[in-house]
Amino acid sequence: MAKLFLKFEDQVIQEVPLSGGIITIGRQPDNVLRIDNPAVSGYHAKVYSEGGHYVLEDAESFNGTYVNSQRINKVVLKNGDKALIGKHTIEFSDQQEIWHGSVSSVGGPAQGTKAKLPQLDRTAFLDTAKAKELIAMAVAAGSSGGAAAVQAKGVSPSISPNQAPAPAHVAHQTIGTLTIMEGRTDQKSYVLTSRLTVIGKSKMAGIRLKRWFAPHVAASIYRSEDGYFIAASGDKIKVKVNDVVVEGGKKQLEPGHVIEVDGIKAVFGFCEA
Repeated sequence: MAKLFLKFEDQVIQEVPLSGGIITIGRQPDNVLRIDNPAVSGYHAKVYSEGGHYVLEDAESFNGTYVNSQRINKVVLKNGDKALIGKHTIEFSDQQEIWHGSVSSVGGPAQGTKAKLPQLDRTAFLDTAKAKELIAMAVAAGSSGGAAAVQAKGVSPSISPNQAPAPAHVAHQTIGTLTIMEGRTDQKSYVLTSRLTVIGKSKMAGIRLKRWFAPHVAASIYRSEDGYFIAASGDKIKVKVNDVVVEGGKKQLEPGHVIEVDGIKAVFGFCEA
């Protein structure tokens, strides 16, 4: 029987036999194969039988689905194929194999009344460089073992019980803001409290564009320990900061920066938390 093996750092953590039904994959708890990771969409992808083969199809996820290091929309699975979703790997097997380690086996979705789904946080933005890094880590884990791959990334050693922690540095926290100067949006000003704020026409967008033919996701503003950054959603969409087109994936925002994207112009700033 064909199976899917969910792996994290090259360790099998879940096994799903394929018996002809649809295997949904995502962060929502009603998925057959649930991956609780902020980089995974609520309903990220699905596996199903078609024409005597099993097919993996991306469900228009925010960060995409990769099979054998290539981003896909839909692909026929072959024995040994490895799909990267967020930070997890899903391996497809169409033959009987013995896997060592403790795994949980899932036979399919539970029957009965469908429970009300929780409201998830927005899917975390996973930029192209980070996705490539995760792909490289998955390849390294498959060839030389997960522990070696993790060690190569430089995991910090644990603190000894007798070692006093360093005193915390208390900083005055500020939150980013965006004030719309031109263009049609659902509001005139925004406080950017989320780690990810999507600009677009999508219902999940934190900054909703009202133009008729606006893209579902035009750009994203995400915050990190280093500050706020803006990135376009694709090569066809241009994002300008102070009249300069953003190149190289992302641009850090500073107070007073003027942002232009898909017909809107806005000013970035800070306010006290």
